[in-house]
Amino acid sequence: MTRDEIKELMTFFDETNINRIKIKDKEFEIELEKYEPEAAPAPVVCPPVPAPTPINVNVVNEKSASSQSLSGDTLTSPMVGTFYVAPSPGAASFVKVGQTVRKGDCIGIIEAMKIMNEIEAEYDCRIIKALVADGQPVEFGMALYEVEKI
Repeated sequence: MTRDEIKELMTFFDETNINRIKIKDKEFEIELEKYEPEAAPAPVVCPPVPAPTPINVNVVNEKSASSQSLSGDTLTSPMVGTFYVAPSPGAASFVKVGQTVRKGDCIGIIEAMKIMNEIEAEYDCRIIKALVADGQPVEFGMALYEVEKI
């Protein structure tokens, strides 16, 4: 096969739907194979997501609000979590307003990462006011109880 015949064969091969051809003639052998690029899948069109509706909320920084209204000492949260006033739902609270507690007495539980952590009084004191409701999220350093040191 001559060079011109090979070029003509290649042109013919490109213009047809044939993907593979093999020609063998005595000592001459040629094999042509073409790979069609795979068609890119059609892009998936997702419906547009509606913009969130703004909600007017008056946010009060609990830490600053509680510290402004406090006149005395406080027992604060040593960690971030959810504060509980009793060991289980329906059980009696660890402490009540007016109660005197000693350093090391349990004043509540903070659940953090599914672990219940007992919170102890840092010093001897009398509970004046509960500042956090049962089941409320608390932050590090947030006042839990307003107290009077003994």
